[in-house]
Amino acid sequence: MGTAGRTRPLHLSKKLLAIRHRLDLSQTEIARKLSDDKITLRRSDISRYEIGLREPSLIVIWGYAKLAEIAIETLVDDSATF
Repeated sequence: MGTAGRTRPLHLSKKLLAIRHRLDLSQTEIARKLSDDKITLRRSDISRYEIGLREPSLIVIWGYAKLAEIAIETLVDDSATF
């Protein structure tokens, strides 16, 4: 087994921030909209995603895509724009 990590999207944090701004939501508001009985997000989680300190789980990325009404590929594909 190798130790190399997987490739991470370079523009994901910018896209997540753009979605929040387009929806005119605060970090707290989007955290509430993305939270459910399986995952609870805080404002600090959203902040870390937007500045690129943490990468959100696939479930969270899917939630952003649903809120923005875009395909999930748009978020994870660096060549895709919206």
